[in-house]
Amino acid sequence: MIQDIYPSRLDNTFHNYIIEEDDILLHFDKDGKIYTGDTEGEMVFLTGKDVKKEDTVYLFSLDDKRFFLYIGENKPEVKGFDYYTTREVRDKFSGKEVFAVFTGYHLWKWYSDNKYCGKCGRRLLFDDKERAMSCPECGNIIYPRINPAVIVGVIKGDSLLLTRYRRGYAHNALVAGFTEIGETLEETVAREVMEETGIKVKNIRYYKSQPWGMAQDILVGFYCEAEDDSVVSMDENELKYAEFVKREDIELQPNNLSLTNEMMRMFKEKRISV
Repeated sequence: MIQDIYPSRLDNTFHNYIIEEDDILLHFDKDGKIYTGDTEGEMVFLTGKDVKKEDTVYLFSLDDKRFFLYIGENKPEVKGFDYYTTREVRDKFSGKEVFAVFTGYHLWKWYSDNKYCGKCGRRLLFDDKERAMSCPECGNIIYPRINPAVIVGVIKGDSLLLTRYRRGYAHNALVAGFTEIGETLEETVAREVMEETGIKVKNIRYYKSQPWGMAQDILVGFYCEAEDDSVVSMDENELKYAEFVKREDIELQPNNLSLTNEMMRMFKEKRISV
């Protein structure tokens, strides 16, 4: 999956570092596209020498490389660089740099959505002691947002419930959805499967989790079983396809970045059963 970068390691500990010339700089435009170069399939990033120090904020470290976010107004221009959506990055590149971009996007989105205080309207400041934005007027503190969501592998005998979204990602997927206020993750599983496919489920069990910066999510994977008399009744507003598919007929996604794909593959390879 995207976070499986061992022996490399992401260190997201907060530090009030000042950027240096060799540090890596992530620049996203107003639409969230990353500015990067492509050298024989390898991502090439801006560095500290390309911008003013005051136009950056520290994000995290990947092994011995420090990553910063560009927060300046002027667009850097480097020959051979272009803007890519996170989905284009997912499809075009591979390696630990993709995880860095997704994680950087998560923080960029949070910073860009929290420039002004929601209580008094004053311009927020970067906190120098923790990963937070603070208001100098009323003392309000805002921390990074993480959305909990479930990925659900619904099993019926020797088949797995596969879906395809009506809009967006075109490949096979599993039932997925966000946890609502006052709801447990297990209740989210049962509700989302019922809402999207009309299937009642039982024996809900945790599998694995995954950070997914593209949508500011923490994805939590579960397997469960469909009730014997369940019949698929698809929500056509959300999905264009929802069917139980035999193990041997499951078509996987084109890369191994997502928790969804791993869960489909585990079932296809008979490493998960009822």
